[in-house]
Amino acid sequence: MKNLVEVTDATFQTEVLDSNVPVLVDFWAEWCGPCKMIAPVVAELATDYQGRLKVAKVDVDKNNAIAMQYRIMSIPSLLFFKGGEKVDQVIGAVPKQSLVNKIETILN
Repeated sequence: MKNLVEVTDATFQTEVLDSNVPVLVDFWAEWCGPCKMIAPVVAELATDYQGRLKVAKVDVDKNNAIAMQYRIMSIPSLLFFKGGEKVDQVIGAVPKQSLVNKIETILN
């Protein structure tokens, strides 16, 4: 988990929107089964793309302002940001390869 950044309502602007590299944000909650299923994949992506992609996690129970701002209705929701703008989104636990495909598109 060392490559993952815990983001809060207070740090979202700095960590995500002002980031100089694209950011994958995992909106999750402790009680969410599918969130726990995808967590190891998100951690792998943080390692695989270290230096090229920032991987952040937002606990929606503790940071509901940012979750409401991005209309997070279902979790896990994975939002992709580039240049301070949301450029893509995945809802639910999906295979690693589908996330890799989206990341590669964003990085290229």
